[in-house]
Amino acid sequence: MEDSRESARSPGADPGPNRIRRLSKLAGGLAHEIKNPLSTMAINLALLQEEWERAGALRNPESPERTPREERSLKRIKTLQREVQRLEHILEEFLHYARGADVNRKPEDISRIVKELLEFVEPEDAMANIRQHVDLPVGFPLVLVDEAQVKQAVLNLFVNARQAMPDGGELIVRLQRFGNQVELTVTDTGMGMTPEKLERCFDEYWSDKKGGSGLGLATTKRIIEEHGGSITALSESGRGTSFSILLPLAVELTGSRDERPEVEPEVEEREDGDDHEH
Repeated sequence: MEDSRESARSPGADPGPNRIRRLSKLAGGLAHEIKNPLSTMAINLALLQEEWERAGALRNPESPERTPREERSLKRIKTLQREVQRLEHILEEFLHYARGADVNRKPEDISRIVKELLEFVEPEDAMANIRQHVDLPVGFPLVLVDEAQVKQAVLNLFVNARQAMPDGGELIVRLQRFGNQVELTVTDTGMGMTPEKLERCFDEYWSDKKGGSGLGLATTKRIIEEHGGSITALSESGRGTSFSILLPLAVELTGSRDERPEVEPEVEEREDGDDHEH
């Protein structure tokens, strides 16, 4: 990726955390209230689908063909099922975003966390013809993070990268230390974003993907900021996108000023054996 690309920076946290917390709690409760009737609709639509699929056999076991009216009704039921599933997905994404639970930070190995996530997404990446290029140092200083939340934040970036490469490509993941911070860079060689799209990529409910909830990157931004970190993005239309996460190391948050230890880089190349310079 070139340095001349446009960049998007995550703004600082909004003022009034108590008010935001109350609103998030109310919004989460409302989402749960909506989710319950959606689940009821999904169950009843499944029952209706079963009845219509069996209609021909119930009428005439020897000739179970459905009538054109039954086929049209079944098609409409399946359309409604897809819409209910889409709404359930949006609500689930919203609950992840609005939950805003207290961050339970503990010293964790960020290299291990990222490696586990890469192993988790590798089968789907391989099916999508996406090659993983990984640079994760061994013996990296610990970071104080809520592992579950940080995994959600980074997983959102991996999923976003896959969606940006429908025809395959390369996922480049690199971990580096800068002073008392760790930088995690997630780069894809996908479609990239125009400056206008890049400016809005962290906005809630904004997405240029069909069926996207518009909350994935917003959730990642919220989680990282709740950890005292920041996230930025660089992108060039037609060439790809790079997200950079900065998180404070445990030595910074505990007041220690130890010198940077020696780390031995461990470079993994998935799918091919050539080094990938970025």
